[in-house]
Amino acid sequence: MDFNKLPEAVSGIQNQLTRIEVLLTGRIDEKQSEADHWFNIDELCKYHPDKPSKATVYGWVSYDRIPVHKGGKKLRFLKSEIDEWLLLGRKNTPSDLAKVADIYLTGKKKGGKL
Repeated sequence: MDFNKLPEAVSGIQNQLTRIEVLLTGRIDEKQSEADHWFNIDELCKYHPDKPSKATVYGWVSYDRIPVHKGGKKLRFLKSEIDEWLLLGRKNTPSDLAKVADIYLTGKKKGGKL
């Protein structure tokens, strides 16, 4: 299991539960409808605090750094997922990951197994 994708999976489950609740009750909570707003790439660029260019967003998508939904050739972004992604903050750099790997491997070598 890839734990880096866990927040994305939980968010997807929450969205599905919200949709089921709406279908069963017929009610749409105003807060939920605002959070479940879909952005196209232009809207996302305007919404994001750093106001990235389209090329930057395409780069994030190609490296799986931003939650995205693809429908045919169109990219769609769910506001609630983008908000959660922005709150997660800093991602590990390659050097951070290398340090974690070194610590892991050092611990394995002491135990005699690798």
